[in-house]
Formats: sequence, structure tokens, C-alpha cells
Amino acid sequence: MDPDDPLRERAPLPETLLQPERGRVLYVVPHPDDDVLGAGGTCALHAAQGDPVHVVVAFDGTAGDPDGRHGRAELRALRQAEARAGGRHLGLTDYEFLDYPEGHVPAPAELSAAAERLAGVVRAFAPTLVYAPWVGEQHVDHHVLARAVRIALARTGFAGQAFGFEVWSALVPTRIVDVSRVLEQKRRALAEHASQLAYHDLLARGLALGSQRAMFLAKDALHGEGFAPLGEPFGRDRALV
Repeated sequence: MDPDDPLRERAPLPETLLQPERGRVLYVVPHPDDDVLGAGGTCALHAAQGDPVHVVVAFDGTAGDPDGRHGRAELRALRQAEARAGGRHLGLTDYEFLDYPEGHVPAPAELSAAAERLAGVVRAFAPTLVYAPWVGEQHVDHHVLARAVRIALARTGFAGQAFGFEVWSALVPTRIVDVSRVLEQKRRALAEHASQLAYHDLLARGLALGSQRAMFLAKDALHGEGFAPLGEPFGRDRALV
């Protein structure tokens, strides 16, 4: 790149896809409902083309009831049921719940143990494609999970493609998948998360980034999902690999 180019610092134009590549998909999400919001449409397209999709939900979701409408065990079970019901609208049926507690930064030993547990999932499922939160997510659970997944992939010598997705915080996408044709499936999937709709307008705010991503797609596109490479472990994460 020419160092004198006045446009050298602008964001690159993302690759756009109407259909994701074929493969075995490991989809690692922080909470029930993030499986819809993050790469739910892309994984619905994977499922529709016959790709195995294994969804791993890392956190138990029990912080998602600030008014205390449910007991902790009841809420955990409810949120898992909502995730499975929502997933069925997307063609996603293979769910695994790790039930980690929410809302804290783990100590190095705790992060390392979680990464090893995820590494076991990677070894057992043998994915060729991985989707997980991008590391710049502001939400602490999303950020922590991104770090744990990157460590897990490094430990297993993963040689496939790994992409970070966005939920709370916008990334600079290197690819955008046009998921317009499964947008209504995403809406129906989100509607299953009644426990969270009581507190958040997921159908508007949760889908807002996807509407913006459609600007990069065909003019009649309604919704896109943005991704960037998940990347290698960095900084203090390297000591945990």
C-alpha cells in the first residue's frame, strides 16, 4: 500500500456472500438468544444446505431477569427451552449448554480451564468452520468467550476458518452474508425468547446491525450478517495456549 495514499486508512470493502461455504460448523455463542442475533441467519443457511451445525451456548443466562420473575434454576431451564425453540425456526437442533455463570472476568486458571473444555468440543466435533463472538465486543461475557475460543482453537491446531460475529459492538467486517431470505425465520426465532423480550426490544435493536450491513449488499437486500477473522490469541492469552 502506498504510504502517501490519502485513502490508505479507510476500512476495506467486505466480501459479500449469498451462501456460506459448505462445512461442519461449530457455532459458539455467549447466551441463549445470541445464537439468533450473532450468526443465526448464516447458520440457518448452513443448515438448509445440509451442513452439520453444533451450537454451544457458554453462559447460563440467569442474569437476564433483573426483576426476579423466575427462580435461578427455573430461568436456566426456561432460557434453554427458548433457545431450542428459537433454533428450530433456523433449522438448528444440535445444542450444548455449558452453564457458566455470567458477568465476571475469569482468573487465568479459570479461563484456561474453559478454553480446554472448548478444545474438547472442537476435537470431538471436528469442525471446518467456527463462528464465535469477535474479541472487541463490549459485553464482558462476549469478550471473554472470544478469548476462550481463540485459545481453544490454538490448542487444537485448528486449520479451518474461524470468524467473529457481532451482537453488542460493531466490528469492521471483512465479509457480509446476505441472510435476507431467512430474515423472517430470525424474527420468529427471536420471538421465542419471551423472557428477554420482556426487557429488551430484540426485534428492533437486536436486528439493527443487520439492517445496516445490508447497505453493502444488493439494493433489494434486507439483512446481512457481518464477520471478521476471529484471529490468533494475543497478549496475555498467549501464555494460556
